[in-house]
Amino acid sequence: MGPSPSDFPDIDFPARPTSDQPPVFIPPTPSYRLQSEPIWRYLILFVLTIASTTQAGGLHYASFIAGFTERIPDISILSLLLHGLWYSLSILAILGCHELGHYVACRYYQVDASRPYFLPMPFLLTGTLGAFIRIRAPIPGKRALFDIGIAGPIAGFLVAVPVLLVGMHMSTVVRVPDNFRGEVFELGEPLLFKAAEWLTFGSIPDGYSVNMHPMAFAAWFGMLATALNLFPIGQLDGGHISYAVLGRRSTLVTMVMVPCLVGLSFVSTSWIVWTVVTVGMLLAFGPRHPRVIDEEIPLDSSRMWLAVFALLMFILCFTPAPIQTAALVGRH
Repeated sequence: MGPSPSDFPDIDFPARPTSDQPPVFIPPTPSYRLQSEPIWRYLILFVLTIASTTQAGGLHYASFIAGFTERIPDISILSLLLHGLWYSLSILAILGCHELGHYVACRYYQVDASRPYFLPMPFLLTGTLGAFIRIRAPIPGKRALFDIGIAGPIAGFLVAVPVLLVGMHMSTVVRVPDNFRGEVFELGEPLLFKAAEWLTFGSIPDGYSVNMHPMAFAAWFGMLATALNLFPIGQLDGGHISYAVLGRRSTLVTMVMVPCLVGLSFVSTSWIVWTVVTVGMLLAFGPRHPRVIDEEIPLDSSRMWLAVFALLMFILCFTPAPIQTAALVGRH
């Protein structure tokens, strides 16, 4: 996940010009020293997340070996856990690079931020609720806000794409037995996922389905996390980008996206939790993004192109129905 929202006190910084034509004023970088925190907090959460995602990965591998049959694979617990690392290491790489993108950008602009916190969740399909960092100081200007907001999604996306291609290559296409009654989940396929599937397998015949390798599932979850963070709402990554591009008009975008999320909850119940979390965030922190001192200064053209790329990432990673039960992935 992206940086957690924070309330910062109003601080007056003496403005300094950064150029002669036109005059652009942004506050100088505050002279904060990065707060010292005990490393054990991060390590414990990271180790627990490795354990929970490895356990989830082992279950995904057992399902992959079963291949839409009801037989129980004859695999030892140790082997399951070792093969579960295909999923665990892949998803931790995607989520970790996403948060490290934010963290490195914060360090570049000398904005005080925590290291990434990973959130373990045993017995969940994904084995984790994601990761986040805490930004504990005001962001010094619009360009810094934009760079910090977009660095995470780009870093995670650049890892998710090769993981997807390798994971799809390790997946198989199998015939689904007519009498198969096992419980499976239908995973909504983003455009990028569909493209990788077509490049790997071509057109899938009727009665066949993609039997996803755990690494492919990690890429799918990584793309879902990227899409969720790129929603242009409040203080999500997409909200930071939207505010940096549109200024105060980004509030209108936030207000339009909220009923869109509510509508998606009627398309798939898997959106309900994210809708409740998002609405709760807006109620707690308000729909307006915290202002920066150079709000009226437009972004340069290179950052505007990166904003277009962020929109493209959102389109490629978004799916209107992420998870539904009692159906088959890729069944034709």
